[in-house]
Amino acid sequence: MNGWQTLFYKEVLRFWKVSFQTVAAPVLTAVLYMLIFGHVLEDHVKVYDSVSYTAFLVPGLVMMSVLQNAFANSSSSLIQSKIMGNLVFVLLTPMSHWAWFVAYVASSVMRGLCVGLGVLAVTWWFGQPGMAAPLWVLVFAVSGAAMLGAMGLIAGLWADKFDQLAAFQNFVIMPMTFLSGVFYSIHSLPAFWQGISHLNPFFYMIDGFRYGFFGQSDVSPWLSLAVVSVALLGVSAVAVHLLRTGYKIRQ
Repeated sequence: MNGWQTLFYKEVLRFWKVSFQTVAAPVLTAVLYMLIFGHVLEDHVKVYDSVSYTAFLVPGLVMMSVLQNAFANSSSSLIQSKIMGNLVFVLLTPMSHWAWFVAYVASSVMRGLCVGLGVLAVTWWFGQPGMAAPLWVLVFAVSGAAMLGAMGLIAGLWADKFDQLAAFQNFVIMPMTFLSGVFYSIHSLPAFWQGISHLNPFFYMIDGFRYGFFGQSDVSPWLSLAVVSVALLGVSAVAVHLLRTGYKIRQ
């Protein structure tokens, strides 16, 4: 194996060896959301005419789990390596910044998809949302996980301790995720909050992902794909630049 493949294997092995914590626990969390929100709101919320609220909820929970765990993978790996001091062993290798980027982001995508598949497998029986356009599901799952993996790289490079990383997750990632339409359609919001939602790239990831299940969405899947692609390129450019300059790891 070459450099990036070795680092990728190491990162996948890192989260898989504690899969009870990194995969099973997020699946259980998503199931609890499903049980609580599905039970309470099933008879009170109707989003699409032919789709029950529980079925509507399934893709949102799957994508939320994909995004959050893709971010957690790269960010936690970097901050742990910085604090424990073993990042120096990776720095001693002749790997380029591109190899670092590909390995960390690819492993984040792998963890996000593993958790997402687990959530889908467990929650499918509650709502059975169908699969109208599987290719859209795959495209948004991979691109969303890649974007959050790159964001995790940025957060992991920036943070010097776990408190800073937790602040980034609690004040940036969590609000953007929960305000992206996971539990509701933005058409149910007042006009002002609909406008705010349209500024959130997470909304386009989840809405496009949901389109793959129902063939219905709040905005065109092509618009969602364009927004997500631009956001992915922008976040990736920042992450690659920080790796190239050795921000907080070579100084």
